[in-house]
Amino acid sequence: MTSIPVVVETIVRKQPFLEYALLEGIVNLSALARWLRPEVERQVERPVNEGAIMMALKRMGSRLELLSNMRFRRVIGHLGDVVVRSNLADLTYRNSPSLFRCQARLLEHVHESKEAFCTFSQGVGETAIVLSHSLVAAAEEIFGSERQVAKSESLSSITLKLPAENSLYPGVYYYIFKELAWDNINMVELISTTNEFTVVVHDDDIHRAFSILMDVKRGAAL
Repeated sequence: MTSIPVVVETIVRKQPFLEYALLEGIVNLSALARWLRPEVERQVERPVNEGAIMMALKRMGSRLELLSNMRFRRVIGHLGDVVVRSNLADLTYRNSPSLFRCQARLLEHVHESKEAFCTFSQGVGETAIVLSHSLVAAAEEIFGSERQVAKSESLSSITLKLPAENSLYPGVYYYIFKELAWDNINMVELISTTNEFTVVVHDDDIHRAFSILMDVKRGAAL
């Protein structure tokens, strides 16, 4: 038989913003328990007292706070350099057998212009290219025979370097990205490697996004 605390935690963890509200203590536990009660009863297949749900929420909140302090402050507080780039564009093309040859030709242009920025993100059906605006004309000529899926200009990026142990702690990206989501900042692209990640946003959002990420870094270090 599934226990009430297990069911409550499963439901809450599937809703990140609800989990965040519980962690920050900004949600009315009594009201939340009433809202959760029908789903909890459905899963445990028996009547459930709201008090039992409230108790499960209180225990979960305490545990989340402890884990948050232990895990995320250790990682976020040791974020490395922050690099901001402007004058970027995002071109997305449908994958094809000839796409790789086009990428190689574009990289030749990048090599000739050492100040230019260019990165590829290949998915199952399409490939996104985030590059300096100065390379857009050359890229569209090189990829002229390819099917362009989308194009966005007037973009900027923020690159954060993560400590090596970031991969040991689940939820590190969520901890950072939820701050951007709460401020209604849309991420056009996300580029990541083992120890760094880059968020690409519209120029209008770059100052807010930078301030938010710096506040996250400073707050974790306190």
